[in-house]
Amino acid sequence: MKEIEARYQQLLQPSEVLVSEIARIDGDIIILGAGGKMGPSLAKLTKLAIDKAGINKKVIGVSRFSEPGLQDELNHFGIETHAADLLQDDQLQQLPDAPNVIYLAGTKFGTTGNEAFTWAMNTYLPGRVAEKYKNSRIVVFSTGNVYPLTPVVSGGAPEDMLPSPIGEYAQSCLGRERIFQYCSAMNKIPVLIYRLNYANDVTYGVLLEIAKSVKAGKPIDLRMGNVNVIWQGDANEIALRALHHCRTPAKLLNVTGPETLSVRWIAEEFGKLFGQRPSFINKEEPTALLSNASECFSLFGYPKVAPKQMIQLLAEWLIQGGKVLNKETHFQEREGQF
Repeated sequence: MKEIEARYQQLLQPSEVLVSEIARIDGDIIILGAGGKMGPSLAKLTKLAIDKAGINKKVIGVSRFSEPGLQDELNHFGIETHAADLLQDDQLQQLPDAPNVIYLAGTKFGTTGNEAFTWAMNTYLPGRVAEKYKNSRIVVFSTGNVYPLTPVVSGGAPEDMLPSPIGEYAQSCLGRERIFQYCSAMNKIPVLIYRLNYANDVTYGVLLEIAKSVKAGKPIDLRMGNVNVIWQGDANEIALRALHHCRTPAKLLNVTGPETLSVRWIAEEFGKLFGQRPSFINKEEPTALLSNASECFSLFGYPKVAPKQMIQLLAEWLIQGGKVLNKETHFQEREGQF
């Protein structure tokens, strides 16, 4: 396990480009939602890049920190943490100011039956945060779910495709974008809306879900037969470098890998590594939730970690009993019911 852990940690190290670019970012960086799936690794990457650049800049992580031990872990790493419920305005207003904000706060799972909370988190809160940080630049995490399902042969939805969100979760995410766009225009806040389509780590993600199904002999539903994925470390680097590209009016940016990957192919690759034939139900539909990230590649280059590299690492991680999170993506959902 030590060898695979070392390889994993190596893939989380900041690139020389990131180190160079973070040195040119003026002021501290605050991460709102630092306790979620990507937040801890993003906070650590930011601190590593700052240290390698040899500069004096604080990384501030804000979250409810409901996971035991996480706040202490980030503090030990050199990250200044604040436990806060962002929906409580007195707690939001007490947070430190920072010229650079990465906004990860939001909710997805459990939307069905809890729609009011979803809208409060995803649409009401952004307005409060935009008011609090109206003198900052803000990278706003969003999702490819704001797009409609597109033909697999089309290469995915580009940023200029009109949104057509399916279901209340996706609708509330478009609401988040619209609120930040409004506040950006009204208060001249430089904003970049970061439409992420499936970050993957050894602990969570589409690839892990497919791998676990193959390993357990569980049938894989092929109706959402194609996906885009990107390594979490690459996605985190892009988020930090995106601080240089915040604009007024807000800039839209799709963030994902360049490949349209077949779910069947992914499962078969894991099957080879596990020595187990995957099983499938249903057939591939001609449409899927796909994003065209050409603009992202023109700004930041292609991701460093390729799909087959992720698949190999994940297979070894599972075989050796590595820790995983119980946080599914529900990537197979076609009706927007989260």
